[in-house]
Amino acid sequence: MEPKDALTLLRRGKGLSQEEVAARVFVTRQAVSRWETGETVPGVETLKLLSALYDVSINTLLGSPETLRCQRCGMPLEDGIMSREPDHTINQHYCQWCYADGKFPDVSLHDFIDFLVSQHFIPGVTDKQARAYYEENLPRLDYWKERL
Repeated sequence: MEPKDALTLLRRGKGLSQEEVAARVFVTRQAVSRWETGETVPGVETLKLLSALYDVSINTLLGSPETLRCQRCGMPLEDGIMSREPDHTINQHYCQWCYADGKFPDVSLHDFIDFLVSQHFIPGVTDKQARAYYEENLPRLDYWKERL
């Protein structure tokens, strides 16, 4: 989906006019119209305001151009499971289970892998295969890179 389509669908889904959106994100109605026709794309600060207004990630506003993954567990992220900051804004780097109430659970990589393997999050693989997958891939994620 293109950003223009995502922005139009989200606005209409909230039952807002272009004028109402413009007032809430401090731009003109013409700017909103240009986004929805694909003539322009909102700037970074405006995308942040739109993200809060529509309660979706910036990735969704841009038409989901990339698959986001939790940078702690590797789970694909969708708007419904993204974590939130203490001020309730979306944090599009972590899932709601890895980063809750502005905090990460205090657990080592080894213990975290033990937990993931015990939950069988990867269907159809043995515990040994799952452990090998997690041991190879989790250290590549930003959360673990900063801590190892």
